Amino acid sequence: MRIAVPNKGRLHEPALDLLERAGLHVKDGADRKLYADTVDPDVSLLFARAADIPEYVSDGAAALGITGLDQAEESDVDLVDLLDLEFGSCRLVLASPEDGGVQAPEELTGGTVATEFPSITEAYFEELGIQPDIVEVSGATELTPHVDIADAIVDITSTGTTLRMNRLAVIDEVLESSVRLFANPDVADDPKVEQVRTAFQSVLDAEGKRYLMMNVPTDALDDVREVIPGMGGPTIMDVAGDSEDESVVAVHVVVDEREVFEVVPELKQAGASDILVTEIERLVP
Repeated sequence: MRIAVPNKGRLHEPALDLLERAGLHVKDGADRKLYADTVDPDVSLLFARAADIPEYVSDGAAALGITGLDQAEESDVDLVDLLDLEFGSCRLVLASPEDGGVQAPEELTGGTVATEFPSITEAYFEELGIQPDIVEVSGATELTPHVDIADAIVDITSTGTTLRMNRLAVIDEVLESSVRLFANPDVADDPKVEQVRTAFQSVLDAEGKRYLMMNVPTDALDDVREVIPGMGGPTIMDVAGDSEDESVVAVHVVVDEREVFEVVPELKQAGASDILVTEIERLVP
């Protein structure tokens, strides 16, 4: 099974990092390659432009693809959106010059809109019942209103800094996007596809979580339970040792990283000792 991955740009390194954390280590690196093997003999990678990945997956050149929702929507191909990978967040917005007088999408009837996303833009205006002239550009979209090419633009923004630098104001949000795991519809239910999706999901579920291990006197167990109910309750085990002392048990629990700072002192106060806090690489429910 082949997974299409962005070959460069802001999505490349996060995608590779996710693969590594999910256990799909890339053999011999990924620089300047079109294909790469992983430690799983049944899974290989195809490196391509993020904008081309939807087509590769739709055509069957890859079973899965990692790319932005904006790229998939622009390609207008039939894909199955399996999982939000929770990085590469951005917005596709309609914007115009701050002093240009355009305050609402309806004012662009008969006007001109420049964009690198003509399909998404056309669909957006069709839904509004507006028909501006849509001009496709390949870059520097934010400059077009200032050189009389367009009255407004539809462009990607993450923080809005570039728009502000070019004296552009957001009129409306066209699409909220993030990087997703897409599948070819013919293989979306394949067990191997589900294995990959589950591996990615386990990495995402582990984000912001910490694993706590501690020793707790049995007579303090109820107090400790009150401090950390955990995910479905803590796991309680006997402590192995020569003395077979049954007055102490081992307690393991998963907690939110944000809670660790306050929880650890409360655990000590409740009677816990030998508290160990570790990161979690993957969490499979």
